[in-house]
Amino acid sequence: MFKKPHCPVIAIEEHYWDEELAKTYTGGEAGRPGEQSKRLHDFDTVRIKEMDEAGIDIQVISHGAPSTQKLPADTAATLARRVNDRLHAVVAGNRRFAAFAALPTAVPEAAADELERTVKLGFKGAMLHGLANGTFLDDKRFWPIYARAEALDVPIYLHPSLPNADVMRIYYEDYVKDFPMVARPAWGYTVETATLAIRLVLSGVFEKHPKLKIILGHLGETLPFLVWRIDQALARPGQKSISFRDIFCGNFYITTSGNFSNPALLCCVMEMGIDHILFAVDWPFVMNPPATQWMEGVPLCDEDKAKILSGNAKRLLRM
Repeated sequence: MFKKPHCPVIAIEEHYWDEELAKTYTGGEAGRPGEQSKRLHDFDTVRIKEMDEAGIDIQVISHGAPSTQKLPADTAATLARRVNDRLHAVVAGNRRFAAFAALPTAVPEAAADELERTVKLGFKGAMLHGLANGTFLDDKRFWPIYARAEALDVPIYLHPSLPNADVMRIYYEDYVKDFPMVARPAWGYTVETATLAIRLVLSGVFEKHPKLKIILGHLGETLPFLVWRIDQALARPGQKSISFRDIFCGNFYITTSGNFSNPALLCCVMEMGIDHILFAVDWPFVMNPPATQWMEGVPLCDEDKAKILSGNAKRLLRM
């Protein structure tokens, strides 16, 4: 059993699948029967049992990739609403669960309205996955979502999904047969999500919405390690003035999901500060015990561990 400081443990990137939404997925994104699928569709038995065994008090639940980001415009809003209503029925009044909403990005104004509706229901923000019907989410057509998130003072969690089809072919085709995860969590997910985060900073959305809060998983998708170099390179002559480091370290929060490394965590603490790091597992794609067992031995004081394990989530998500 995990020996935690005197604080609850809140894990904020923990997934499920909605049966109706999952039926829209095809190819490599379609689900397959098995233990992982069983966990994705479970709320009452194995999920709670494995939370208890690992010492996790609360999961903030979100739909797994690709969520609602590939739905067509004519059905996205109504389907996303049904998905969120079903999730709300699960988490409402259950002290073990909270939720991030799925948003119909194919219709950005409707997505902003759905964010507001779900926040009023008690959702803690929203999670967006990868490209939205082939378009990076920094595009100005999506800025109404960020404007509404700022106004509501809730974060948007940027989660990976499969890379663009051309990227899959050019970058990974040679190796994906023998190493299928290279295009997914081993590297492809990181590249796509880090690229989106950089594009968001360059887009000017934080100048227009300076209180916008963005969450990245997997200890920031490598960006805390690279933030000095990115900032220095963007400050060289001949470029538009921007402080990447100030925006990234001020407006972004990161989680430990699926990246349980002491050196990586300490780098993140040094670059971003302890108040911008939150605990997550990435269940059921990653199992709970390695995450909590790792936190027990992390070389930080109990006060800082408590911030990561729940204090920062309580503040950011108003829990």
